[in-house]
Amino acid sequence: MEQLLNYPQIQSNKIPTHVAIIMDGNGRWAKKQGLMRIFGHHKGVDAVRGAIEFAAEIGIKYVTMYAFSTENWNRPPIEVNALMKLLVDSIEKELPTLMKNGIRLKTLGNISQLPGNCAEQLFKAEEQTKNNDNTTLILALSYSGRWDITQAMKKIGNDIQNGLLDPNSITDELIGETLNTAQYPDPDLLIRTSGEQRISNFLLWEIAYSEVYFTEVLWPDFTKQHFLDAILDYQNRERRFGKTTEQIAK
Repeated sequence: MEQLLNYPQIQSNKIPTHVAIIMDGNGRWAKKQGLMRIFGHHKGVDAVRGAIEFAAEIGIKYVTMYAFSTENWNRPPIEVNALMKLLVDSIEKELPTLMKNGIRLKTLGNISQLPGNCAEQLFKAEEQTKNNDNTTLILALSYSGRWDITQAMKKIGNDIQNGLLDPNSITDELIGETLNTAQYPDPDLLIRTSGEQRISNFLLWEIAYSEVYFTEVLWPDFTKQHFLDAILDYQNRERRFGKTTEQIAK
């Protein structure tokens, strides 16, 4: 693969199809610099740019980034408002990067909760990038795993109530198809920065068999080299999906 010439240590046959990232540590990074939290979020945008460029360069097809959870609405209003403004500004500013790298933008979550100008910018960027087919960047906004599973259960419950579905026909596959992530493959690798070792309500159904990689690096300091380290660690793991090593070897 031509794009791997710069990274000969990567095994081209073991590149994850889908990488999910919990971008943690913006606030702590700002605090260490003696700055307000919002400055950490601004710096974090640079890390996002580097990560998606790296993903496109090595052939990762999907990257889902946890940008704003349903729980984040409980943060101080001044921070929430600043984050929404940053989101709008960043989408417009980063559009050339998306187009240059063939990156399609998609969103995941309860987008109706976002301010009108945020939703408008997102939909506009999705439309402008819809024909890009190198890598898909999925921004999880006003999202949580429990929220999505609850939405799926409501849909399934309504179908049962309306006589459209037999409860005995409910399967793992049906639930997966009812989630907002149905159009994407489950993540192969989940990365969380800042040293925290928890999932924080992110893609709870989808990461059942994902490899998990924790790093002490705060998100604003996360570089392409750190992303490369995560990929190399992933490639050294044996993914068994509940089977034995002997079964995988056959």
